[in-house]
Amino acid sequence: MYALSSMSEIIPTKILIVDDESPIREVLSATLRDEGHTVVTASDGESGLKAMREHSPLIVFLDIWMPGSLDGIEVLTTARKQFPDIEFVMISGHGTIETAVKATKLGAWDFIEKPLSMDKISIIISNIIHYQSERQEKQALLNKLRRSIALLGEAAKMVALKQMIARVAPTQSWILLTGEHGSGRELTAQNIHYLSSRASRPFVDINSAAIPEDLIDTELFGYEKGAFAGAERTQKGKLELALGGTLFIDDIAELSLRAQEKLVRLMQEKKFQRVGGTEWVDADVRLIAATRKDLEKEIQEGRFSEDLYTRLNVSTFQVPALREHGEDIPVLVEHFSDLSAKEAGFIKKAFSQQAMNEMCLHTWPGNVRELKNFIERVYILTPGEFVDVHDLRFAGLTGGGANTNSSDSDLANLPTFREARAKFEKEYLLKKIQENNGNISRTAEVIGLERSYLHRKIKAFGIEVQKGNDDHL
Repeated sequence: MYALSSMSEIIPTKILIVDDESPIREVLSATLRDEGHTVVTASDGESGLKAMREHSPLIVFLDIWMPGSLDGIEVLTTARKQFPDIEFVMISGHGTIETAVKATKLGAWDFIEKPLSMDKISIIISNIIHYQSERQEKQALLNKLRRSIALLGEAAKMVALKQMIARVAPTQSWILLTGEHGSGRELTAQNIHYLSSRASRPFVDINSAAIPEDLIDTELFGYEKGAFAGAERTQKGKLELALGGTLFIDDIAELSLRAQEKLVRLMQEKKFQRVGGTEWVDADVRLIAATRKDLEKEIQEGRFSEDLYTRLNVSTFQVPALREHGEDIPVLVEHFSDLSAKEAGFIKKAFSQQAMNEMCLHTWPGNVRELKNFIERVYILTPGEFVDVHDLRFAGLTGGGANTNSSDSDLANLPTFREARAKFEKEYLLKKIQENNGNISRTAEVIGLERSYLHRKIKAFGIEVQKGNDDHL
């Protein structure tokens, strides 16, 4: 009755068998236990559901035709809602194609007929375990990615932004983000994508402002071979690359009106044509658009499609500028400091309270992106492990917090960066040596330089240090 051929080597796991025929339960469970699996059995639908709650199996072999109030299809329908992580394999002695199709549509992994082939069961179990392992790995990577792109800050406007993301991410609605350059619009779009049901599918971005108007159609929609001179093969556009996932269009106000109208048609018909093509491509894509312009004003001046704006404006929210949540700057500095140290192999630097205060007072017109770039520059230009106000100034922080003086102006007037850096280093070393009463060892320790390297700098700059003891020059 049963083909009990040897099973391929598989990883032991917890399995539930739900079947009203005791010989099937006994033979199948005994064979699976011999292979190292933990096996639980149930004789009807109700006890099967109870066993799922109590034992949390990875795989359930579920008979379709069973006596009692619940047959296999009804158990499957109920269980898929309550236990989404369980995989179900339907078994039947007199199944039909229609029944198999129905079970698959309801979420069954596979359908096998009696008499049972243990070879086939072995393959199914192995495939399920492999799939579950890959899914767990992907989920772990996805969680790691979510942590790496998390929006930092607990200011009121950032909390409101995170709450909005949490509300809109699970939906399928198209979204419009407003905000200044560098404020984190793309990062916000990524958060929406990776918190949505599309997280395992592609996130594709396109910056409309960076693409010439005559190329935007081909970039977005792709093109067919022979569509224009030089089109030697069919090329997928960003839209097609994002199928099943999310397409982020930054600076959407820069799109041509023709491209805008194509997007409206895409929203209406859920399909598009490549440039030069005649066939329609189905488009299951979520669109997130971003702009720093006033789209209502753009509509009035004839530069933006009112239809597209109406469809995008269903879910619209603003990404705040950094000056609107300045209290988050210390957290961001710490984060970007960690990144700079890890990515460039630097020893992590400590920022003085005065330096942190200066950065908090700065207006940061380039927003979070400017702050990130500035911290990277500080790491490159500051030799020691301690960053003070003068290090910020040397790295270029002027105005809006870091006060300028005549020395700063002199540096700015020097013709080359090398000359400015040399002048700064000499003045800096003179000041530090003076603060440490001419003690070179102590000065080197305070500013984070090797003593021999400091000696070479002093000699190169022609700095005179009062001699008085063995540690002095």
